Amino acid sequence: MDMPALTLEQRKIKKLRRFNIIMACLHFGQGVIMLYASSSFSLPVTTAYVEMNSVTQLLTPVLKTIADLQIGPLVAGFFFLSAFAHFAVSCLPTVRAWYEANLKKGANYARWIEYAFSSSLMIVIVVMLTGMADLSSLILIFFLNMMMILFGWIMELHNQTTKTTDWTSFIFGSIAGFIPWLIVALYLFNAGGEGARAPSFVYWIFFSIFLCFNVFAISMILQYKKIGKWKDYLYGERTYIILSLVAKSLLAWQVFAGTLRPV
Repeated sequence: MDMPALTLEQRKIKKLRRFNIIMACLHFGQGVIMLYASSSFSLPVTTAYVEMNSVTQLLTPVLKTIADLQIGPLVAGFFFLSAFAHFAVSCLPTVRAWYEANLKKGANYARWIEYAFSSSLMIVIVVMLTGMADLSSLILIFFLNMMMILFGWIMELHNQTTKTTDWTSFIFGSIAGFIPWLIVALYLFNAGGEGARAPSFVYWIFFSIFLCFNVFAISMILQYKKIGKWKDYLYGERTYIILSLVAKSLLAWQVFAGTLRPV
């Protein structure tokens, strides 16, 4: 008995499945290289709590280093998160069915789950390279970026039920996403003294990754305004996947070149 011919949409989804498998391999491979080729370069994580000063008899903040985080494993971490996500949506039957059903509705919630963790880890690495070490601040940066990503989820979820595109979630997400980059800029461009300035590669990271993050937003605008090839949601999905690989690779190998190369 002849099998029914696949529709155009089914063929596109089948190609996208193979594309996700390739992306899983590319992310995983880079993660492995980063994990094993990186130096032991680390950055401090600090905290400050008030303690009684026995001399002045006043409560004064005392800065303490609570950990030294190796950057190599952190960089490998966002590659592994992406690799697992691509593997899950292409190879795990239940996840794949959920992913493909959402694609047909013009949504990809799996994307936002992965980005919520991987891009938040990326921004934490960037801000640590500019000099931020305070644990509380790093936690706030991580979750503020996560909120930006989850507004992307809400954007797709909300617009399933609207006749015209409602941009409220996009606007709120853009505000949330702008704040971490403002903080990075404050740390990066207000370092005092020539000797205290960040290395040149950190400035390159700032501009290149900031640009990449904004291209994601531009892609969403094109998708919802249905401009050109972005009328096809699956085209936009492939664009997001490629942008994700480019952004992660740019950050990883710039960090590697600047700090992680074995001496």
